[in-house]
Amino acid sequence: MISTDKSSAFRALHDSARPLALANVWDVAGARIVEAAGASAIATTSAGVAWSLGAPDGDSVSRDLVLDAVARITAAVALPVTVDIEGGYGDSPQDVAHTVARLLDSGAVGINIEDGTRGPRELAARLEAARRAAQRGGADLFVNARIDTYLLGVGDDHKTRLRETLERAHLYVGAGADGIFLPGLDDADVIKEVAAAITVPLNVMAGPGMPSVNELGSLGVARVSLGSGVAQAAYTTVQRSARELYGDGGYTSLRHAIEYPELNGLFAASR
Repeated sequence: MISTDKSSAFRALHDSARPLALANVWDVAGARIVEAAGASAIATTSAGVAWSLGAPDGDSVSRDLVLDAVARITAAVALPVTVDIEGGYGDSPQDVAHTVARLLDSGAVGINIEDGTRGPRELAARLEAARRAAQRGGADLFVNARIDTYLLGVGDDHKTRLRETLERAHLYVGAGADGIFLPGLDDADVIKEVAAAITVPLNVMAGPGMPSVNELGSLGVARVSLGSGVAQAAYTTVQRSARELYGDGGYTSLRHAIEYPELNGLFAASR
C-alpha cells in the first residue's frame, strides 16, 4: 500500500529551486543502481519495461505484466517510486481507475499518464478517474499528465502549438493533474513561458544538447526525466558489444562495465 510519508516526500521534491532528477528505469537492477547513485526517487520508463518484456512501446504490454514489474521495483528500493502507465492500460476511464487501484497496492506514489493521439477530453476523463481511484484508496497519488503536442509536432506553428499545449495543461489540471510533463520541448524560451503559465510543477524530458538540470530549474522546471534514454543507452551497449564480438572478435565495448562485485553487492543488502 502507498506510504503517506513517501507520498509527501515525493510531492515535496517538485521544486524548481532544486529540480527532481529522474533517471528512468525498467527493472530492479536499474532501480538499485539509480538508488545507490544518490537519487531522491525512482521513475519507470514504459518503453524500457515494454522492450524488456519483448514488446514495442505504446500501450502494447498487458497491465498485469507492467504491474508485476512495478511491484518488484517498489519492493526492492526504499525510495518513492512513480510509474509510467502510458494511457492507463484500457479503453475506458474505468480501466484507468482499475489500473490505479492495483498500482496503489504495489506502493507506488505517482503516475505518468499521456494523451498521445487521444483527444484532450479523453485524457481529462482518465485523469478524473485516476484521481477518484486514488481518493477511494486513501492515497495522495501524484498524477503527472503528459502532453504530447511537442513530441508529436501538433500544430502548424509555434503560436498554435503553445496555445494548444496551455489549453490542454489547464484542462488537465482542472481534471486532477498535479504536474504537467512536456516531452519533446527543448526550447529554453518556450520552457520558461510554459512554466510561468501553469500552476503546477513542469516536467521536461532531457538528453544530450539540453540545458543542465540546474539550468532547467532556473527556467521554472521542477522535474527533469531521462525518459527512454537510459534504456536506449543500455541496449546500445548490448548492440556494440555484440557487433564487436561477432565482427572482429573483440571485447573493448565491455571496458567500462560496472565491476561484478559492485553490481552483485547491490542485491546482497537486505531490504
